[in-house]
Amino acid sequence: MIKMNQLIFKKVAIVLLFSIFYSCATDKDYLVTIKTEYGDMHAILYDETPKHKDNFIKLAQEGFYDSTLFHRVMKEFMVQGGDPNSKGIAPGARLGNGGPGYNVPAEFNKKYYHEKGALAAARQPDQVNPERESSGSQFYIVQGKVWTEEELTVDMQALGRACQQMLQQPRFDSLRNVLINIYQTEGPEAYGEKLVSLKDMVEKEMQVNVTKDMSPERLKTYTTIGGAPHLDDEYTVFGKVIDGLEVVDKIADNKVDRANRPLEDVIVTMSVEELPKKKITKLYGYEYPAEEK
Repeated sequence: MIKMNQLIFKKVAIVLLFSIFYSCATDKDYLVTIKTEYGDMHAILYDETPKHKDNFIKLAQEGFYDSTLFHRVMKEFMVQGGDPNSKGIAPGARLGNGGPGYNVPAEFNKKYYHEKGALAAARQPDQVNPERESSGSQFYIVQGKVWTEEELTVDMQALGRACQQMLQQPRFDSLRNVLINIYQTEGPEAYGEKLVSLKDMVEKEMQVNVTKDMSPERLKTYTTIGGAPHLDDEYTVFGKVIDGLEVVDKIADNKVDRANRPLEDVIVTMSVEELPKKKITKLYGYEYPAEEK
């Protein structure tokens, strides 16, 4: 009986020690610092995308990203970097095809989307990359823009097609002329707003549904903070800039050439530091989600 109790005690002790060790291990996280002449950005990487997290940390610790450029910059969209061929490259040279020689399997997660500050992996198009594998090193940080609720909940392409079919009917000749006039005199944006105002009529006349579903969380984020919702579920989001979003805005303001490369090089230096999660929260205000039990 005593031996049995001793055995049970040992098992309990092992479980307890493992529990304590595991708890301590999850109390820390990696903080990535992306340094540029415009200032520093601090980012965390998601545990739910472990392949991307481990790969990015490894490359950053090895100095892979040091002296690379943000080689592709598109205002109100994103800033892209991570091409090793950009180190010391001549002005005007085309970039975007470099990498470490491997891809990273896609790790899509519905929890993470392209809000402003999202850190995501670049990749080749579906035609040559049907599995949507990520580049081994190239990444982008979302700037995006703030959207209206209508822009996010209406499938504008479907609405446009349905409206075009509706306007082929003679009884809508006057409406067709109104739309043509708006497009020619006020431009595409005003034309789109008019289309949205016709949504209920078009759906009723053509017996179609042009409404897009979006979670309340995403809808709130995109209509307040902003982002690039058209990229959702197409590219792996594996982290988030939690401090220094103004740096993204400054980089995005750069004048670029026809390939969207900044005319003045934006050079990157990167470092990784393991810190207690509580310290990251205290320093940068990022609240870690509660761990599921």
